[in-house]
Formats: sequence, C-alpha cells, structure tokens
Amino acid sequence: MKVVATNNAPAAIGPYSQAMILNDVLFTSGQIPINPATGDIEGTDIQAQAEQVMKNLGAVLEAAGTSFENVVKTTCFLADMGDFAAFNEVYAKYFVNKPARSCVAVKTLPKNVLCEVELIASVK
Repeated sequence: MKVVATNNAPAAIGPYSQAMILNDVLFTSGQIPINPATGDIEGTDIQAQAEQVMKNLGAVLEAAGTSFENVVKTTCFLADMGDFAAFNEVYAKYFVNKPARSCVAVKTLPKNVLCEVELIASVK
C-alpha cells in the first residue's frame, strides 16, 4: 500500500490518510469543502461547496498520478437531499465519464458542511 498526500488538499482532520493506493487502485477519504490554503470552509451554498470538494479531489487525484477520467466509483454524502439537483450540476462538470455512484443524505457532516465526496480510481 502507498499513502497519497498533498498540500493542495486539506490535511486529514483525524487518524486517516487523504488517500491510499493498493494494486493500482486509488481509494480517497471523503473530501469536504475546506480550502487547503486557509483551512476555512469555502462557500455557503451547495454549488460553491461542491466546487471546493471537486478541487480537493482533483488535487488528490493529481498527487496519485491520475485524474477524474479514471474514476470508477464515487460516494456522495449530502446534508440535504433537496440539494441533489444543484449538486449534480457541479458533479457533472468533473465526472464526465459517469462513474458508478452512490448518493445518500446524512444527518450531519464534519464541520456542518453541505456535502462530502469520496472516490475510487484507477492509477494506470
């Protein structure tokens, strides 16, 4: 296993890694809309927060030597399923290859953010 870490995405806020690679497969931890430069939550609405989440995921993918095009599965967590359509607008800009996906509403997310996304990608 190989640990993936980058300063271009938020540092882990607990006992975990940003991502791990095993047998040419990348598994990311969930990313929330923290700006890695400031440590602050970016945006107050779902679209702004989703944009920051995608930037964070992009940085982790890049650090692992892969990209959004190689993502095979995502898991999306929303604080309010009423944000589903607006979240999808942002999501669709990044995941153009339409990977497999689960999307669930949860009671609360870390730091009371509106969304969190984790993914699995090929690093070949």
